[in-house]
Amino acid sequence: MGILAVVLVAGIMVYSNMRSGPRDSYTGGEVAQVQPSEPPPSLSPPPSLEEWPRWGVTHTQYSADNAPPEITEQAKGLLGRVPMLQNQHIMGWGVNNPEPSPGQYNLRDLNRRMKFMSSSRAIPIITLCCAPDWMKGGQAGRTDWTKNPTVAPNREHFDDFAKLAAKIAKQYPTVKYYMVWNEFKGFWDPSTNRWDAEGYTEMYNKVYDALKKVNEDIQVGGPYVPVESTARRTASELSGPYGTIDQRALDAIEYWIEHKKGADFIVVDGASMTNEKDNVPDDFAAQAKLSALTAWLRKKSNDMPVWWAEWYNEPTNSGWSEAKRTAVQAASLMEFAKSGVTTALYWNPQQKDGQECKGCLWSPHDGRELPMAGLLSGFTKWFPAGVQLEHVTSSDKQVLVIGQERQLVMVNTADKDVTATVDGKQVTLKPYEIRWAGRGGA
Repeated sequence: MGILAVVLVAGIMVYSNMRSGPRDSYTGGEVAQVQPSEPPPSLSPPPSLEEWPRWGVTHTQYSADNAPPEITEQAKGLLGRVPMLQNQHIMGWGVNNPEPSPGQYNLRDLNRRMKFMSSSRAIPIITLCCAPDWMKGGQAGRTDWTKNPTVAPNREHFDDFAKLAAKIAKQYPTVKYYMVWNEFKGFWDPSTNRWDAEGYTEMYNKVYDALKKVNEDIQVGGPYVPVESTARRTASELSGPYGTIDQRALDAIEYWIEHKKGADFIVVDGASMTNEKDNVPDDFAAQAKLSALTAWLRKKSNDMPVWWAEWYNEPTNSGWSEAKRTAVQAASLMEFAKSGVTTALYWNPQQKDGQECKGCLWSPHDGRELPMAGLLSGFTKWFPAGVQLEHVTSSDKQVLVIGQERQLVMVNTADKDVTATVDGKQVTLKPYEIRWAGRGGA
């Protein structure tokens, strides 16, 4: 499981990891855990909200449900004080194999995490990834975590995966939002040097039908493809100061749009960094890629709701302070809000106690709130999907700002104090400071 944690929190996957070995080398590892069957958990209905929260988190390998009780309770408070979206995968990312052998289910881990989400006032989302080994050429009753994240179901098991999706939907009737698969894992075709959008879309359509048969009100989205970019000029229909978007990802998205059975929203993920591992033209301006891609998605999909399942903006070994890390994240959230993103899910990099937890929402040591939690709560409260943005000015381009009728948020992108006139008032912000301020009748 240690290997799993490293692989699954890595962020944007590397092409060379994708489906590079022959299927007959995939033999399965540890014996899958088999637990006595238990009834579906009793989950409280999600809170009734006037507007879609837009912002949320994805639970990963370590989260509050498998932490000491005092940390669990503090995390509940952080996540639930302003109800937000919470997402969980069905296999991996803290959850064991849900169907170790055909028809033999083990949903205990998933039940536990869904109970935590319910207890922290979540609007719950489920990501339908990954698939049991026996659907991917592996052995029934065994789980090989070293390959699990990078292998897609065999085509002859697409129906089985759709059946598992329906089982999950029946298990959790309070969940109405599903993303199908994760980052096209296992759908990269090295022989053609392109995504297997045809294979993914075939599987997606079967899952879509299965979920809608359980409940027509269930909302389903895809293709959840990772969209990469390069600092070089290459053939692509989308480029800018942030770099050039990989046309192969855009082609896969367009194929899915044209051939999907149906969809309630469109999903992608990506990083502001290029494949050269840097942000261009700089760490803050690079976030414009998020808006550019969102605009492209809305245009190509006839204004379908756009979901960002993950986003990343910190280069490896950046040396960033927590203040800069949170400031760049604030710039990302501003781009999402300005471009009309419907949903943005923060990939929470929670760690075990004793490990450094950069960008986490709470300390794994004592549960205290970390800066990213306040940033997400603030955006969830003041910038839900239905909010009307208003034109707010800053006299210094180093101070970014967005606002609505009653509130604004500003961020200093410089590593020094900056004094500027923001929304008609003079302010002095410390290096990388994020500041909220009321407007009008707030």
